[in-house]
Amino acid sequence: MTCEVRVAAFRPDDERLAGAVELLESLGATPVPDPMLAVEPTGAVPGDDGDDPAPDAVVLTSKTGVELLADAGWSPGDATLACIGPKTAAAARDAGWTVDLVPEEYSSSGLVAALDGDVDGKRVTVARSDHGSDTLTDGLAAAGAAVDETVLYRLRRPEGAGQSTVMAAGGELDAACFTSSLTVENFLDAAEERGVREAAIAGLNRATVGAIGEPTRETAAAFGIRVDVVPENATFEALATAVVEDAAPTYRG
Repeated sequence: MTCEVRVAAFRPDDERLAGAVELLESLGATPVPDPMLAVEPTGAVPGDDGDDPAPDAVVLTSKTGVELLADAGWSPGDATLACIGPKTAAAARDAGWTVDLVPEEYSSSGLVAALDGDVDGKRVTVARSDHGSDTLTDGLAAAGAAVDETVLYRLRRPEGAGQSTVMAAGGELDAACFTSSLTVENFLDAAEERGVREAAIAGLNRATVGAIGEPTRETAAAFGIRVDVVPENATFEALATAVVEDAAPTYRG
């Protein structure tokens, strides 16, 4: 790569953003870190309501959720433990828990497909953020499960986020990696606050835009953002690699 490729990453401002920066640099890109998510723990854990019987299965959808539960001293006990992807599963194993299921497709629909046939008549607790997809809870209910949801943390847009929106509006952003529908929405809200929403969308449509999965792509498309890349595996590593590979030819000499 002979010219600078500026790639926006919208990970939370913790080790995930630091890891995104390191990965993008290793790919030869210039990272534009712009955290669009901040985590606010609720303090809730599955089983808070002692009147309910223990679940037969617990579904975890993020490494953050695992870490909050582990810090609270929670464990799945005898429940079947399903994790949405390898990073969530690795964090669960680091906490000393046995992971029974990781779907082939790292998504809500992948979890539903993997659990379908095993949850009919069972109590299933889904522990996640306040912005979880209905695809998971509705799909499990359709498979016959009695679904209970525990909100482990809330996601908000950090104060001051939005540097990348101005860059996009000014044609100074070459690529962007959206890791959830909420990062798309928060990006556009930040752009609106700066008075550059339409210009930022136009700038993204001149750049390479990656979405971590189909739901994120659909959200972006609904707002008029063209998505160029959806990786086969729903991980940031796969997303960033595909985005840089797509953007780089434009900037090679």
